[in-house]
Amino acid sequence: MTAPAAPVLPCSTKELADTARRVREHVVDMCAGPEGGHLGGAFSSTEILTALYFAVLNTDPADPADPDRDRFVLSKGHAAVGLYAVLAERGYLPTAELADYGRPGTRLMGHPVRAVPGVEMPTGSLGHGLALACGFALGQRLDGRSARSFVLMGDGELQEGSVWESAIAAASLRLDNLVAVIDRNGLQLTGPTDGKAPMARLAERWRSFGWAVRETDGHDPAALVEHLGSAPWEPGRPSLLICHTVKGRGVPFLEGRPAAHYVTLSARNHARARAALRAAARAAATAGEDTVTAGRPA
Repeated sequence: MTAPAAPVLPCSTKELADTARRVREHVVDMCAGPEGGHLGGAFSSTEILTALYFAVLNTDPADPADPDRDRFVLSKGHAAVGLYAVLAERGYLPTAELADYGRPGTRLMGHPVRAVPGVEMPTGSLGHGLALACGFALGQRLDGRSARSFVLMGDGELQEGSVWESAIAAASLRLDNLVAVIDRNGLQLTGPTDGKAPMARLAERWRSFGWAVRETDGHDPAALVEHLGSAPWEPGRPSLLICHTVKGRGVPFLEGRPAAHYVTLSARNHARARAALRAAARAAATAGEDTVTAGRPA
């Protein structure tokens, strides 16, 4: 398939990294509210969401219903705070609205709903997102459109049988306009994912289902843009990118801990988290920057 080029957006690694840091700051602020939030999974997927919305997806905040747009489904809907922050940074909603997260009457609920511009489907019941993205991809093909459909899943979510039914269907239908991403942070609410349902040889499993598979560092903006922007990788095969990530990435006292899954930050821990993000920003400011090309090859 041939897809239209993505819109011109910030394309340097530094700009993407700076956006990711702002996203984390928004998430920390939301998780310091009375309802708290799923910080761990939002932070492990921050660079993935940032790369998608700022360098890969063909979408326009001024026209979120454009029939030729790329679709994105956040199957791990509990990471909604991360999606809201990215959508706000991208211009789908005012950043000031993020302060309403979790409060009575808000549209920014604990799981994404279609009342939020840029949200294609309500999600959160794990295991359904890949099937939804398959439907979008098939519909795009039947309509003769060149757009792609993307879905972000958690690794704990792979314990759902519906994921594998959808994987079979996508390969059987030869949906090469479908791109799935796994946030492989190795943790779920109750502990290490491999301690609950071992996922050894995960890439080989998906290849055996007929998918084109790659693996990358899920916190490397340049690598993410390179892989996601160039899909489909093999004609007639859906694409899967396994992103190796760290739950709670960016806040040292939460990194790699199951306790980061859902937090309500106290005033003290809110300040600690903000200080850690500011320190990371200062360190990055002294480092060099590389450039990456936004979008995908013509």
